Amino acid sequence: MGKVLMKGNEVIAEAAVQAGCRYFFGYPITPQSELVAYMARRLPEVGGIFLQAESEIAAINMVYGAAGTGVRVMTSSSSPGFSLKQEGISYLVGSELPALIVNIVRGGPGLGNIQPAQSDYFQVTKGGGHGDYNIPVLAPSSLQEIVELTREAFEIADRYRTPVILMGDGMLGQMMEPVEFGVHSETELPEKDWATTGTRGDGAPKIITSLELNAEGLEQRNHALQRKFAEIKENEVRYETYKTEDADYIMVAYGTVARITLNVINKARNEGVKVGLIRPISLWPFPEKPFMETRNRVKEYVSVEMSAGQMVEDVRLAVNGHAPVGFFGRTGGVVPTQEEIYEKIIAVAKGVTI
Repeated sequence: MGKVLMKGNEVIAEAAVQAGCRYFFGYPITPQSELVAYMARRLPEVGGIFLQAESEIAAINMVYGAAGTGVRVMTSSSSPGFSLKQEGISYLVGSELPALIVNIVRGGPGLGNIQPAQSDYFQVTKGGGHGDYNIPVLAPSSLQEIVELTREAFEIADRYRTPVILMGDGMLGQMMEPVEFGVHSETELPEKDWATTGTRGDGAPKIITSLELNAEGLEQRNHALQRKFAEIKENEVRYETYKTEDADYIMVAYGTVARITLNVINKARNEGVKVGLIRPISLWPFPEKPFMETRNRVKEYVSVEMSAGQMVEDVRLAVNGHAPVGFFGRTGGVVPTQEEIYEKIIAVAKGVTI
């Protein structure tokens, strides 16, 4: 199969189907409605089930039920709808059920608008719902990377029995680019001896629940979850660097903002300003290693975001006081331009506040 021109939302859907997803429960909300529409057409073609739920709350609980049987299942939404799913997401984590949850972020808070934003960063990386938990979060910056990360998201979900979030902004969902899906053999799912598919009289019934009324028992379950989160932090960090080896200043950006920022690097270097880029691909676990490797020689880091400055907190934690951390951001669906980012990094190099 060669390259095909597709819209980002549809790429997510097709990549999920090719990764073995056969069940989708969701509700349309811009700017990700094309994903829902694509699944409505595509899943019946491969013997899957598509169901448009009556609400986002219903959809995430349907995901819970399907995930309990061991199938690959997903849902998708955009910011307000994603907020409605938080209780169900916490239940998925507490019950240790694998699923893919897509959030194509729009401007907020509240109903906001349908323009692109990254203002759900806190929500996806700091838990989002109730309880002590984290969820792996992958943030692609191109449609080709969506193909790869969607498959990886399902693999991580199955490997650790956890929901995984794929997050992009509205621009990523709406843009069109040529992508290549490659040739994959029929996806074989790992054995799931915990799944509630019936015992057929062989062994005790399998029960999936997040309920534990005994405080000590719940604490032990939470300790087990924390050990799993620690394992994910050890094994599932993903990032990319560009020209950081000799950089005096390093910009930090993810998703489509990283693409815009990348174009600034060479322009600044042509002006004699040594700039590099760290692009987190996993927002959780956050990639601390590239900061630890550079923080003792870099003059300043600058976090570039489509938010009021949410990722900047994780950058500061990773830098741990070894260097200043600046910020440049646009909010409400405004996309930062190359010129604005360039002006920011030149001002930082000159010691000027803008």
